[in-house]
This record gives sequence, C-alpha cells and structure tokens, in this order.
Amino acid sequence: MARVIDMQLMRYINLFSKVSGVSTNNCFFYNNQIVFAVPKSKVSKAIGKEAVNIKKLRGILRKNIKVVTMPPVESNDGILKFIKDVVDPLEFNDAEFNGDSITINAGRQNKAALIGRNRVREKELSDVLKSYFKILKLKIA
Repeated sequence: MARVIDMQLMRYINLFSKVSGVSTNNCFFYNNQIVFAVPKSKVSKAIGKEAVNIKKLRGILRKNIKVVTMPPVESNDGILKFIKDVVDPLEFNDAEFNGDSITINAGRQNKAALIGRNRVREKELSDVLKSYFKILKLKIA
C-alpha cells in the first residue's frame, strides 16, 4: 500500500521544511495533532533551540505539533519506540509482533485512551502503522 499525501499534508510538510530547515515526507494526524517523523540525527534541528520551530508552527497552524524519530522499517525495537513517541503521554506495558500484526498490552485507563471514542485513535494508529511499516493488523489488549 502506497502512502498518499493530500494537498493539506503537502502544505504542512512544505511549511515544516521552511520553518525548521529539515525536509521530510512523513507527516500524519494522530489525536488532533500533526505529527512529523524525521531522521534521528535531525530531530533536534527540527525542534529548534528552546522549541522555537515548534512554537512558530503551532502559532501559524493553530494546531498541536509533535516531532518524532522515524525508525528503520525492519527494526521491531524502533517501531515500538516510534509507537511510544506517537502515543505519548499515554503508556503501554508491552507489544508483541506476530508477522504482519502487532498486539499492544496496556492497563485499563490507557487501553481506553489508546482506543478512543468510536475507536478513532485505534484507527489512526492502525493506518499509520499500515502505511509506514506494513503492519496490517493492530490489536489493543
């Protein structure tokens, strides 16, 4: 499945590139936030000194912005760290990889927050994992 970047995401990516000086083509929505995934070596440049780039983007777009590290596709530990960064401040206990599926185990409160009302957050996270890491099935237990 190929990643689709619509015009709105393209505008966000171009603005992020102009403000931070870091080019990326990994941008998605999660929990009413715009999340930019950049290489590990460029995260600090993307955020800026004292988070000046994030504050500028937040002021322009009037939306919450998050910058996370984009891991290698084949690294399960990297994917797990990516998921933890995306869902932060929520926490989960562990995750199990079974081929092209993943099961995330969380406590009662965090499980409800990870799923979201009408399974909205679960669908958003599932779409991100499907398009970036070829994980076809997400289960939150």
